[in-house]
Amino acid sequence: MNLEQLIKACKKQNLKAQSQLYQIHKDDLFSLCLKYCRNKEEAQDNLQDVFLYIFSNIKSYKGNGSFEGWMKRITINKAIDKYKKDKHVNIEINNDILIDTSIDSKALESIPLNDILKHIQELPTQYRLVFNLFELDNYTHKDISKLLNISANTSKSNLHRAKSILKTKMQKPSFTSSKNRTANGN
Repeated sequence: MNLEQLIKACKKQNLKAQSQLYQIHKDDLFSLCLKYCRNKEEAQDNLQDVFLYIFSNIKSYKGNGSFEGWMKRITINKAIDKYKKDKHVNIEINNDILIDTSIDSKALESIPLNDILKHIQELPTQYRLVFNLFELDNYTHKDISKLLNISANTSKSNLHRAKSILKTKMQKPSFTSSKNRTANGN
């Protein structure tokens, strides 16, 4: 079955088609869940919620835009919905005191992707969400402020703080020595 046929069958609640759709897209959506969740268990829970929502609401997909994009928006929104249900604190930093938090892209190339993902997952929830939405999914601060019910300045401050934390973690001697052990095969 091609994707269009698969979607039509899922709209009729065909379990075989739903299983096939799940098998085709679970890995990509799980990777996306990992970006927004603290750990694999939380990402698996989010993925389950995503597919339940997709199968319950697939009739609302009208074919405008890509189906993959539709599923991606659902995945991100489910992670944000969970965040909104949890208690959180808005932290705002005065823009006048922000220092440069750029991270050397050449230095990042030598760090294994799993290590970078681990550090992103360890960020406080709001920092992680803002970082992922802005840096990885190209949302604007205005869009992020609407999604997370925070001000655009809070979004900017959270992004700055997330980058600062990541920069510090990636420069720690223990991180560097673990990177060297991996490179030396130990």
